[in-house]
Amino acid sequence: MSQPIELAIAPTKLESSQLTDKLSAYLALTKPRIIELLLITTVPTMFVASKHLPSALIILLTVLGGALAAGGANAFNMVYDMDIDKVMKRTSKRPLVTGQISPKAAIVFASSLEVSSFFLLWQTVNLLSAVLAVSATGFYVFVYTMWLKRSTSQNIVIGGAAGAVPVLVGWTAITGHLSWTAVVLFLVIFLWTPPHFWALALKYKDDYKAANIPMLPAVVNVKKVVFNIQIYTVILMLVSLAIAPVGHLGPVFFVISLLLGITFCYKTFTLNKDVSEKNAMKLFGYSITYLTLLFLSMGLTAIALHP
Repeated sequence: MSQPIELAIAPTKLESSQLTDKLSAYLALTKPRIIELLLITTVPTMFVASKHLPSALIILLTVLGGALAAGGANAFNMVYDMDIDKVMKRTSKRPLVTGQISPKAAIVFASSLEVSSFFLLWQTVNLLSAVLAVSATGFYVFVYTMWLKRSTSQNIVIGGAAGAVPVLVGWTAITGHLSWTAVVLFLVIFLWTPPHFWALALKYKDDYKAANIPMLPAVVNVKKVVFNIQIYTVILMLVSLAIAPVGHLGPVFFVISLLLGITFCYKTFTLNKDVSEKNAMKLFGYSITYLTLLFLSMGLTAIALHP
């Protein structure tokens, strides 16, 4: 009697495993770690915009809408970049490359996420937030992925604008309009993106060369890359200092943003002394810490000043 039962159970376990693998593959299409970083900047922005603790519902709806839009953009990116993902070791395990998901299924999935994002934000938040979220996808896919990435070493500089839009979505979700504070926050992420990404690209420059992608570390010497990283980091620090006055966040946050910026600059000069993959990845890691601490501090300060 036991054998037929085992035979009946085995396919169920197999089907469950296959379903889990398929769901994991679709999740991988959205690049969830990138989405996490985008949302870390969105929620604190909402705290600053509201001047008090916003409702949990509006935060949830904005975060969900933003995550859907970003996930769709990343999925479209993987479809278009299949050819270079096959060549690059860092991306060779992506679900479209391995065949876990077909390009057609990925396009349907990405399109569904974008449509869902737009209608969710439009119906529950406001039209401006919905338009901004989807426009970021359009810029990321058509301007960065399909044009800039393969044509210029300034690809990530201009393309980074797409990653800065979530703060605008968060701001408009609360206020219904844009302001100078939102513009400054946009510029902070826009300026943060090149040193963040170039630090990572220093490690994978051979990958980009093999895929014929003109990412800056793949087309110029490492010293010039580090110099560009330093320039952007210094400008980033100076612009970040404007958050406190335009956002009315007081001297404590000003000091926090200054210390975080000085540390970032110091680490770029450390990299200049020893341009190794290890140091490049240390800078990459700190760039994530920098942005996270800057925005979390900003959000907590806004709550403390306007409970």
